[in-house]
Amino acid sequence: MYKTVSKKPDWLNSEPVKDIYSVSSCVSEDFADWINFWKHNGYWFFDHPSIIEKIAKENNISLVGMKLFFFKAYELQWTDQKWEKYSPDEAFTTNVQSPLKCTLEGFDIVTFCVQTAPECSPLSCNHMAEEIDVNSHCLLGSFAKAKQLIESDIFDDCEPGPYRIFEVYSVKNA
Repeated sequence: MYKTVSKKPDWLNSEPVKDIYSVSSCVSEDFADWINFWKHNGYWFFDHPSIIEKIAKENNISLVGMKLFFFKAYELQWTDQKWEKYSPDEAFTTNVQSPLKCTLEGFDIVTFCVQTAPECSPLSCNHMAEEIDVNSHCLLGSFAKAKQLIESDIFDDCEPGPYRIFEVYSVKNA
């Protein structure tokens, strides 16, 4: 996903945060309202950057100044106080091609109450980065920490789940 990375918003009182690399587009916006192009895969993301680049070219959308991310999701989601498997939407072809050069930036927790596109990232959207140790990109440092936090029910008063854990990578030389 190409995103416009936003600096830390004034309303987020978290000293380590410098910018927002969240999966959700609530703070750092996606390259476009991409769902309307119907080129996403069954996980409601894109299989390869070239698909996004083609959409952008065909629709006069500039990707200049945007950062390219690769998101890798844990295969289980937290719902009703338990982990359960989820699958890609079979109405869409899914053939994800992992980038050759990428850097792990951290882990995000994302809501999926509609079970399609990512909704909110409670670390930024719900100010949870003010209570939880996060890095300069408003992400968690480990998968184990993300899982432990979800299981502790600390996000119960945030957005409705289910919650999914994502590895967030910045991509080099797409």
